[in-house]
Amino acid sequence: MKAFKLIVHQNSFSPVDLIISLKDYSGLKEKDIVEIYHPENDYPRLLLQVIKDAPGRGRDTISVEQSIATTFQLRTFADVYVNIVNVPDVALDSVELTFKDQYMGRSEMWRLKNHLVSTCVYLNKKIEYCGGAIRCQVYEMWSQGDRVACGVITEDTKIVFRSSTSMVYLFIQMSSEMWDFDIHGDLYFEKAVNGFLAELFTKWKKNGSNHEVTIVLFSRTFYKAKSLEEFPQHMKECLQKDYRGRFYEDFYRVAVQNERYEDWSNVLLQLRRLFTDYQKIVLQYHERPNMEIPTAINSTAAQGNFLEVLNMSLNVFEKHYLDRCFDRTGQLSVVITPGVGVFEVDRELTNVTKQRIIDNGVGSDLVCVGEQPLHAVPLLKFHNKDNNLNSIDDYSMPHWINLSFYSTNKKVAYSNFIPRIKLPPRKSQEPLKKMYEDERKSKLLKEDEYMHNSIFDYDAYDAQVFQLPPAHSTCVQRVARTKKTSVAGLEGLRRSPPASIAHRKMSDPDIHHSLGDILSTGIKRCDSGCDTPDSPTGARLSPRSSISTHKPVIRTGRALINPFDPSHVTVKLTSNRRRWTHIFPKGPTGVLIQQHHYQARPAGEHPSRTENHRNNTRESHRESHRESHRERRESHRENLPKENGSPMINNNHPIYQVDGNIISQSRKRMISASGALNILGTVLGPPSTNNASLALLWGATGEQEWTPALTTANRAIGVDWKSLTIPACLPITTDYFPDKRSLQNDYLVSDYNLLPDDVNADFAQNRAIYKEPLTTMEVFKELVSQRLAQGFQLIVGVSDSDVIEAHCPSTPAPPPSKVAPQHSKPVNQAPTKRFLLSIGRIFHKLTLVGSTITVTRYRPRHPYPPFNIHYRYRFHAPNHDTYEVSWVSFTTEKLENYNWNYMDHYICTRGDTDFALVEALKYWRFRTLLLPLHNPATKQILEDESTHCDIYPTPTRQDLDQLTDGFLKMTESYFNKVKRPNKQRMALGGCDSALTRRRHSTSILRPSAQGGVSSPFRERVGSTRLPDRPRLRVEAMAAAKTVLERTQSQTGESDDTYDDSVVEPKLKSTASLADIVERMRHPQLGVGFLQQTVSLPSHAFVSIYAIHWLQANVEGVTYEKAAQIMEKMLQEKMICHASGDTTKRFVVGYYMYHILPQKTDKDPTDYVRPLGDLQSFENEWMEVEVLGPRSPLVPHEASSGALDISGCSPQTDLTGVPAFLCDNIDPDYMHCDNDNDMPLYKNTHLDIDVNNKSDRIEWGHARYQATFRPDQAYEMCIQWAVASGNIVAELIFGWARKAQNCRLQMVPIPADPLALPFTLKSDPLRGPIYVPLNEEPLLRNKNALFEGFPEDTWLERLFLFQEAIVGRFGFIKCTVESTSHAAGVGDHLYVHVTGNMFILIITTVKSEQKARGTRRANKPLNASRYPVHFEAAPSPHEAYITRHVSGKNKDDYDNSRRMGFLWSWNHMISKKWKWSQYPATGDEAFQTRMLRDFKHFCANQEQRLSQFWDQCWELQEKAHGIDLE
Repeated sequence: MKAFKLIVHQNSFSPVDLIISLKDYSGLKEKDIVEIYHPENDYPRLLLQVIKDAPGRGRDTISVEQSIATTFQLRTFADVYVNIVNVPDVALDSVELTFKDQYMGRSEMWRLKNHLVSTCVYLNKKIEYCGGAIRCQVYEMWSQGDRVACGVITEDTKIVFRSSTSMVYLFIQMSSEMWDFDIHGDLYFEKAVNGFLAELFTKWKKNGSNHEVTIVLFSRTFYKAKSLEEFPQHMKECLQKDYRGRFYEDFYRVAVQNERYEDWSNVLLQLRRLFTDYQKIVLQYHERPNMEIPTAINSTAAQGNFLEVLNMSLNVFEKHYLDRCFDRTGQLSVVITPGVGVFEVDRELTNVTKQRIIDNGVGSDLVCVGEQPLHAVPLLKFHNKDNNLNSIDDYSMPHWINLSFYSTNKKVAYSNFIPRIKLPPRKSQEPLKKMYEDERKSKLLKEDEYMHNSIFDYDAYDAQVFQLPPAHSTCVQRVARTKKTSVAGLEGLRRSPPASIAHRKMSDPDIHHSLGDILSTGIKRCDSGCDTPDSPTGARLSPRSSISTHKPVIRTGRALINPFDPSHVTVKLTSNRRRWTHIFPKGPTGVLIQQHHYQARPAGEHPSRTENHRNNTRESHRESHRESHRERRESHRENLPKENGSPMINNNHPIYQVDGNIISQSRKRMISASGALNILGTVLGPPSTNNASLALLWGATGEQEWTPALTTANRAIGVDWKSLTIPACLPITTDYFPDKRSLQNDYLVSDYNLLPDDVNADFAQNRAIYKEPLTTMEVFKELVSQRLAQGFQLIVGVSDSDVIEAHCPSTPAPPPSKVAPQHSKPVNQAPTKRFLLSIGRIFHKLTLVGSTITVTRYRPRHPYPPFNIHYRYRFHAPNHDTYEVSWVSFTTEKLENYNWNYMDHYICTRGDTDFALVEALKYWRFRTLLLPLHNPATKQILEDESTHCDIYPTPTRQDLDQLTDGFLKMTESYFNKVKRPNKQRMALGGCDSALTRRRHSTSILRPSAQGGVSSPFRERVGSTRLPDRPRLRVEAMAAAKTVLERTQSQTGESDDTYDDSVVEPKLKSTASLADIVERMRHPQLGVGFLQQTVSLPSHAFVSIYAIHWLQANVEGVTYEKAAQIMEKMLQEKMICHASGDTTKRFVVGYYMYHILPQKTDKDPTDYVRPLGDLQSFENEWMEVEVLGPRSPLVPHEASSGALDISGCSPQTDLTGVPAFLCDNIDPDYMHCDNDNDMPLYKNTHLDIDVNNKSDRIEWGHARYQATFRPDQAYEMCIQWAVASGNIVAELIFGWARKAQNCRLQMVPIPADPLALPFTLKSDPLRGPIYVPLNEEPLLRNKNALFEGFPEDTWLERLFLFQEAIVGRFGFIKCTVESTSHAAGVGDHLYVHVTGNMFILIITTVKSEQKARGTRRANKPLNASRYPVHFEAAPSPHEAYITRHVSGKNKDDYDNSRRMGFLWSWNHMISKKWKWSQYPATGDEAFQTRMLRDFKHFCANQEQRLSQFWDQCWELQEKAHGIDLE
């Protein structure tokens, strides 16, 4: 200890927290931890780490960062003691880190945790990682059972990540109790909304939480009816029948969808408004005049659709990798119910829900605003499908639901009494008497058989019910061997085994029927189909013997749970039970606690219990392997009961005989006070988890006891505000691994070896472009990372000996590596590194020995059968008018089917083309569209409230040309990062970079490949991972932000195109191809060559620029002619595709070709050959064909006009007549999106970490549309598995900013824009808005809209008419996978130029066109290389239109009603995508106004539709008049 003078410094002065000179304190060295405190007050003591020796602040002076000094009340210029501390003394048990507005994947969490080990943290410390891409803050720390203000993170510290920006679903159960009054005279709805939600939103605001919230009101309506015939036709489509034969419908009212608000008070107002009419609307929804319908009743909370609601949110949550949002992490479902936490549920659905919630790592909270009952909740009561009168109800206590009770602070002046039961309404006496009489008659069992009121021993009766039938102590051996179905999974695990009712009897995989457990009283036998998610294995023993004197209770053969005393019931520990436990801190008694369960220390507890309990909880992380061996020895010692307060003695429970087995120390087992069997554990006080293999039945932690005190007013279970404000992410560690016997009996083991060096040696030979392979260590870490990312958890605290013995490898020894140096060590050398991971009942062991990685997989011998539950419901989304019918499937995922071997090879080969990412790998993706940036119409609508929204002009030729230029620039400079060091670029780019300034110079020659600016390798010699990425880096690009302009620039930005340097005249139109090639190579006048790089040959150029060059340099060359000249050169082998592939036609667009050396060339020494591998080339470069707009009209002369980039706008013909009234309509326009030999999409490798921020090598892929048309949106999807979310986000936001320089706007779009229920991945609470088109006023005495035109063109004309309407509102076509090309027909999707919304034009297809269209779409030649995803099948149009026609029955309308549009919002646009200069994107008021105006137009309000129709006809007549003249 030494005294120092304390001064403070700002962060700007030095980034380190502590500045100290090592000379001043002998024995102090870097990385030491010191405590700092004032001599006069011992606490608080600040711990800081010495980062580096930093002399210079004065002798014996230390400097601490100012904010830290303030937090710890350290006074400047006062004396402080500095003392070196021993790390184990200040080690933290757990640390909570919070982060906001960012996406942090589980792999990043693990890497950040490793980064923090052996660092010092203190309250509110800000932590940055990956070059600042990941930012978080210390929120809370626990050490030795208490909260502390600072401490040191060690290997064993559990790190809990909590997100202030999660996806939160708030479900409010609108059951009948919502309209009842609580004891303070408030409606339960008021208590829920004005009380709980108001308080929650206040806490969010105070904490700065910024969640993306969806609020749904839900309820179940029962109908009093005996048969389906009693219902009118229009009600039948959504009715469901429950196990008791009752008919019901479920209703969902989405009040708020994916919104983030600063202020939620308006939402509370909106909820109150909805409440007013909710019950009336739902109960009277089907009423029609003059029609009888069965009476509708709102269900109670207990009978409501509680589990269905959780599954609805899971359907969204489990697709988190599809629409990966970069500004939120974490998923939380909160159900707010007026009930008391008891629900009647279907057993199969419970199993599905449990398994899904646990596997997906989703937080689920239940908030009850009812009064807390006197028994343990949550309690699920299974539907009793057995009609036998004596069948016993079965219950389950789900530990996978976090329970809160909300109570207001109101006091009743005259009483502390809390009524917990609603009194039944008073009835007259007569009916009651009659009821009792009826009941007596119908009783099958005479009452006196078991109701001896006077002498009945109730305690004995209870003891018998809650005890196991003695029948099976005899079959111990057999049961143990055959029924040991599996380990983890059901029982407390959040995953439940789906077993059908048919094979009931002890099939609960979580209850181990091993010899040790089968003592007749000890186990509760689960006969309920192993579906009971939580059947207990320890039961209460009662020493009374009076039971046998009475007639036996009629039993089903299994012990029941007593919800009034679940405190000592334990169940077999499984991995599911421990999935979330590492988010809970360890309380003073050494057990994990939930902080909102206010619980005093149980009376009579011996205080000395605390420290000896620590050794027993499996949770306490072992300090070292040595200690864990010691503990294991201790726990195997015979523990005799001691007199020190062990409850066994206090409560007089003798050690006694059970079925002839003496339970004593010889068996190493004891019975504690409660009668629970504690196997291999010491007997301690109340927490009966002092045992590595058992957990308490009740509660989320499995270690915190339920006591009756939890139900009293001053100690009730409160609200877990922390979980609701900053929900925890699924922890990255857990601590359960099955024991050896279980591994042998219940698991199948398989393994495979991976030798990264060998794999890469094989692949490197076949690769055209060399990339530095990952080292074996990098591969090994990445294998762990990927498993964590897919929901696995690292298993900690398991000793090596356990696992090594448990492994039974199928390959005796790994084969020696062909590449790595041979080790002379024996094969069985100790593993250099080992990780254990688990998810559900699947365990992986990854071992690295030398250069061999071994992956050992344990999967259950008896996996759960797959589930698929179909569910129909009605939902009403925002902006909709009705409750529409929808349907969804709830399925459990078979995690054991994930192809890890393939994924591991994908990682090993750095994502080379041999292992492409496939759908089943659940990789992450982010879809974007490129849209035109400026539109004056948008500006006008925003500025002028009174403007209609159909004022978007048809884009002019010049607009389209600018878009094409912008797109080419974006592709070249940002996607491909190409340099063009040549004269042409300098001459044309009227822009700002230093290179481009030299506009008028004529002497800049292109450096040869060996010259100055050669390959990017030489450019990046200083970089660390040199051969990593052949692409040019962003830094290298910064100097050359060039604007690529056309040779004839329409923008007027550079008028001096070639004038100042073109001395030679244009080539004659008769010039030979050789002359043209010669001129193309000219240093000043030639076509611009791309800089030669690893994968580009010399003399490479871009096809579309060559076309422009020909038009500018050869007389009389039109666009078509130029394309023909290039095609001819290709055939004459004068030019060739830059990959060296000779089979491709000449494609105009951003395609790269190069000039082949001719025989006449004197010196081809500087010629660099192409790769010769098309696939490798396409994996490096993005190549896009550029086409003109597609015209719906057949050109009068059969020219190849469709190719012309400069085609005119497609909506009208030359005279301005709208296409739908022209005579020459192209009959195929509607059906062929893909009218050439290109695939729809192509894939390329993507360099993600452009700023070198990551601590690992990262990469991804881009899937992009193969063709660009300036009148359509262009789609690009970024895909990744080995990349950090924040770094991907930086890349994409960088592109989005740069796109604006190219006059383009990049917006994110959802994977499923319309969320129709036909697509597998659709969101069950989202759906499109149907906008009908009112054609009545347009008919005017005609039978059909287009009467007078040939009938076979009517459908095309109607479609073109609808297309003209959406065009007026600013929508442009977008080909999106999910709805388009699957069968060559399909719906036509349009996106608004602001990116805010989508419209789908529904088309009815004639059968002969269907056949014709299908052939068309399958035409692409190389389609096999670009797999089309089959999920994108066309949706059954007819069906879903009817779903959207405002609540009418489908029999009520014919085809004429089918005209209309489906409108949906783009929910992917968050605040980050709103640019101040383009305020329409993401602007809610603008979106609402667009929809309102579009509906008005289609409904012909103010005659707007009629006027548009008339104007079109006038144009047509005028044009015809011209023709006639």
